[in-house]
Amino acid sequence: QLQASGGGLVQPGGSLRLSCAASGSGFSLDYYAITWFRRAPGKEREGVSCISSSDGSKYYGDSVKGRFTISRDNAKNTVYLQTDSLKPEDTAIYSCAARPFWCAPGGDKYAYWGQGTQVTVSS
Repeated sequence: QLQASGGGLVQPGGSLRLSCAASGSGFSLDYYAITWFRRAPGKEREGVSCISSSDGSKYYGDSVKGRFTISRDNAKNTVYLQTDSLKPEDTAIYSCAARPFWCAPGGDKYAYWGQGTQVTVSS
């Protein structure tokens, strides 16, 4: 029901826009908080950014603050993650996940997951 896309290979300092699109009848992102997680090789899953459904509150991990921007377009049933000033340490598989209304830490709080999209930052 969730599909992540937009990953790719980019040079350090470059940008990518990741998309998390909902599909399936009755699955409207209007009522869900969406979090982007990432997992780098050999590392634990990390919460990157979240946007709530209720008031549009946005949260960012310390490692991406000032470089990543999360947004939502309810008309398109899609949440975006604009990633700028990318660094090699941003290399990971990025996945989106949904839970009702409010953001929450920890992947175990999310019932709906999209497949990952690979982001590789390398010169």
